[in-house]
Order: sequence, then structure tokens, then C-alpha cells
Amino acid sequence: MAATRQRSSQRSAQSRPLPGKLPKDDLVELLRRMMLIRRFEQKAAEMYGRGRIKGFLHLYSGQEATGVGAISALRSDDYIYSHYREHGHAIARGIEPRAVMAELFGKETGASRGRGGSMHIFDRSKRFMGGYAIVGSQMPLACGTALACKRLGSDSVAVAILGDGAVNEGAFHEALNLAAIWQLPVLFLCENNLYGMGTHVERAAAGAEIYRRAEVYGIPSRQVDGMDVLAVRESVGAALDKVRKGDGPAFVEALTYRFRGHSMADPELYRNKDEVAHWRTLDPIERFKSVVTRARVLGKKQIDAIEESIEREIDEAVRYADESPFPAAESLPEHVYADAATDVGADAAEPAAAPEQSRKAA
Repeated sequence: MAATRQRSSQRSAQSRPLPGKLPKDDLVELLRRMMLIRRFEQKAAEMYGRGRIKGFLHLYSGQEATGVGAISALRSDDYIYSHYREHGHAIARGIEPRAVMAELFGKETGASRGRGGSMHIFDRSKRFMGGYAIVGSQMPLACGTALACKRLGSDSVAVAILGDGAVNEGAFHEALNLAAIWQLPVLFLCENNLYGMGTHVERAAAGAEIYRRAEVYGIPSRQVDGMDVLAVRESVGAALDKVRKGDGPAFVEALTYRFRGHSMADPELYRNKDEVAHWRTLDPIERFKSVVTRARVLGKKQIDAIEESIEREIDEAVRYADESPFPAAESLPEHVYADAATDVGADAAEPAAAPEQSRKAA
């Protein structure tokens, strides 16, 4: 644990990209997205405790800088394959919080029409190709999409977001090997939050510097401070530039930390309180607030106004989810097999509108 704290302190002391490199509106949006994700996750935890959300719930609190920084560097025609802690990725990609919340509630108006729940959020219109509950399974799928992009002559990139718990899976090595052999336009982004469920990465991985595993396959790789949104954006952006030019795959390891347990069912008995307290001093949102206020991009009153706006948006998301209908029982067989009569090239239909009266919906 001491080694972990020392590494994180060294990273926090490194120089950071100057905010002047980005327009003011972009800097404000980076902060707003991180704050929106944090508040969404806090509210999701509350709804889980009240029994409005059932099943598994894996929160993204603490890792916002990695998701927002990386996804902000993507183009709208790039593809994202995520893991099951993907609420933050979905919102960072631009999926409406109310559609994500409705999905957590299991409602028809959810991003996956209430059929995916917390771990399987999907939006084809955003090229957000879903979260995957089978650890590492998204990586070969991202390679398949990258192969399609290459054969079609597109410069779109497929991004596979994985956790440190995936690096000992066979799919991890198979995907890296295939991507390297075929020189696929795919970026692998590892969110190393130090724990695969309740096991520290140093107890599960022979060699804690995960990015070096990609080097074995000849894939350019780098490590970045995942608690620094600008550093993540810059690192991922540089990797994407090379991938997009046809140089083959790239790998980025973001060193980050989740502030909550593995899931809402996790009593968190395996983590030292001092370790958690230390990482909270590196809170990516508070750090970036300091960056933008020192640069006079935003003042305290403006940040407070953003918080108030987000609070209203999240309250509306809960209301929308609560008042939306559950999928009809007779619709259970739908969306299981492809309908030959359906134009699969068309965008998915928008979810049904929420009813006005929650009691009638129930």
C-alpha cells in the first residue's frame, strides 16, 4: 500500500497540460461532465438503497477524469466498448442521464429499453456499443469493429475500455495479439483502479505496470495519471492520432481509483482507510476545479451555478425514470433475434416517452 501511495504522490507532482490549450467552453464542459457523473452516481446509490434500482450496481465515483478525459478526445464516428462500470462512460459519451437512470430502473424508456440494466447500457446512435458483464469480453468485439473500419477504408477508431481485472483473462491477450497482427485501428484503455473486485492488482498481476504487457505484442503503450482529466485527454488524443493514421493499435493505462466498493453489495473490508483517504485528496473534480479557478476560467459562483443546474437535471432524471413504464410482459421475446423485415442499417427508434403519471405507469 505504501508503494501505491508513493506512486500516486509522484504522479500528482508531475506537470499538467495548461488549461490554455483548450477553449474556455471545452474546459467548462469537462468539469460539468465530471460533476454530472459524480452526482448521477450519488443519486443512483440513493435509489439503490431505496429499492428503486435492483440487481448489481457498480459506481464510477472517483474515476470521472479517466472516462471524461478519454471520451472527450474521441470523434462522434468512433466506437466505444465498455465494461460493467459504464454509467460514467455512457454519460460522458452524451447519452442523456435520464435514459441511463431509466435503464437502471428497468424501464422501457431506458437506453436499452429496460432490458440491460446497470451493466448493459447501449446506444447505437452514439456508437456506444454497450457495457459487458463478462470480464474482457468487450476486447475481441472491439477488434471486430476495428477490422470492419479498416476494411471499409474508414479512419474511425474502436475503443475498448477495460479494468485491471481483465488483464489476466485470455480475451485480453487474444485481442492484443490479433490487433497487433492485423494492425487494427483499436485503442485499448485500461482503467487501473488497483482492485479487481476485492483483490489488489499487486496480488493478482505479475508486474503491476499493466501497460508494459502491451509492449510485448509490439503495441505502443503509455501510462497516465487517471485522476487528471487534461492529462488523460492529451495522452489518449496522442494515441488516437497514431491509430487513426494507420499505425495500428495503441494501449493506454490510466491510474485511477474508485471511491466506493466494487459494487453496492461490497462491504469494503479489504481496503485500508488511510489508502482511501489519501486517494480522496486526489479527487479529480476538486483538482480540476482548482485548475480552472486558478486560470480564471470559472469563479466559485459559476461553479455553484453549474452544481445547481446538475442537481435539477438529476432530479428530473429520477422523476422520468420513476414515471416511465416497465416493458410489457408480452414484449419479452422482442430484441432477442434479428427481424429479417427490419432495416438493420437504420438507427434504433427512440425510446417511448414517459407517461405523466407514475402511479398509472406502475
